[in-house]
Amino acid sequence: MTDHTDASRDDARTEAFFSLHHRLPRQSPGSDATTRRLLGLAGPLPARPRVLDLGCGPGRAALLLAAEAGAEVTAVDLHEPFLDELRTAAEARGLGDRVRTVKADMGDLTGPDFPAGSFDLVWAEGSAYCIGFDNAVRDWQRLLAPGGTLVVSECVWTTDAPTERARAFWERHGTTPRQAPATAAAAVDAGCHVLAALIQPGSDWDEYYAPLAERVAAADPAAPGMAWALASTREELDMRREHGTEYGYAAYVLRPVDPRWPVRPESAADRAAVHAVNAAAFETRAEADLVDALRADADAWLPGLSYVAESQDGQVAAYALLTRCRVGDAPALALAPVATSPAYQRQGAGRAVVRAVLDAARVRGEALVLVLGHPEYYPEFGFVPASRYGIAPAFDVPDEAMMALVLDEAVPVPTGVIRYPAPFGV
Repeated sequence: MTDHTDASRDDARTEAFFSLHHRLPRQSPGSDATTRRLLGLAGPLPARPRVLDLGCGPGRAALLLAAEAGAEVTAVDLHEPFLDELRTAAEARGLGDRVRTVKADMGDLTGPDFPAGSFDLVWAEGSAYCIGFDNAVRDWQRLLAPGGTLVVSECVWTTDAPTERARAFWERHGTTPRQAPATAAAAVDAGCHVLAALIQPGSDWDEYYAPLAERVAAADPAAPGMAWALASTREELDMRREHGTEYGYAAYVLRPVDPRWPVRPESAADRAAVHAVNAAAFETRAEADLVDALRADADAWLPGLSYVAESQDGQVAAYALLTRCRVGDAPALALAPVATSPAYQRQGAGRAVVRAVLDAARVRGEALVLVLGHPEYYPEFGFVPASRYGIAPAFDVPDEAMMALVLDEAVPVPTGVIRYPAPFGV
């Protein structure tokens, strides 16, 4: 009898909880502006991309992706009423032929709806926590077509010292946020490069919580299970109001590593090969000698930010180096040199090693990378003209060739003149 009573109580609570959430525009923090920005960060897509939206809820992102990216969206959720809402909205907007709904568990994506290599973009805003960020990134890669991209958001700490109350709240809800660099490290460990990481603005939380708070205020506390649902939801709203500066959602744009080019930090045994790659890649030995000089400069050299890409037979095929520089007095990183052995050029080795060393910088918690390079190559990694941030070199170069990449948007971008390490001679 007790088991039946407990089950009935749980069913009533679940129904009450969902009654607070049905027909809300969102089921997690987000906005159309953030979805559009993440879509832009995902890079070029096919003309009619195949998108898998996991934990789609009522489908706000799915509808935008179908309408604005011209995508064919497979939208997945376990809660059938959310899928009903999405189908109705898609038909009303003339997108019924672009949005297909599937009731499925995102932790068990098997069967004919989810063949390997079948999606150009896998999308999960505010839903990966259901199976764990690490599991999601590791398991969902198999669904991506070659060159495909994974967009996943995750709750992270936005302070180095979260309060015990905030920690206890998240632990009771079955998750433990990490600092953003640690979450990036988890994505790298799962076999992905981090193309971009975006801390979602506070207004994204307002878009979720403001309608929810209105629903809470109008709810009947005497309805079965509703007292529990209201108490739980009010606790969540109170936590955000009182401790919202301590945590937020970070959205990660990820791409699986290129298996053709294993990447790793440089070892002492690689030094001769690194010198040879740099000497062969450039017209003179200047870049090869620069690496040796930087390695001897304790103020410039950062262990773990000198990377190589290997060929399948174990040869050093490409190299990328980040060293400490400054913008005014603020620390930054200089990406130079980047070199690929002539035998391996235009085959992806250079891109693999650049992405790997940028990942390593992000995991370290670095905030800003600068590069003087080809303006048609480095934007692929997210670099933009440094002048947009008020950053300039101490020498004359074309504006479009001096570029910056912000790794941590929570850190104010410094302005001023770039101060390179002494071995650069500028």
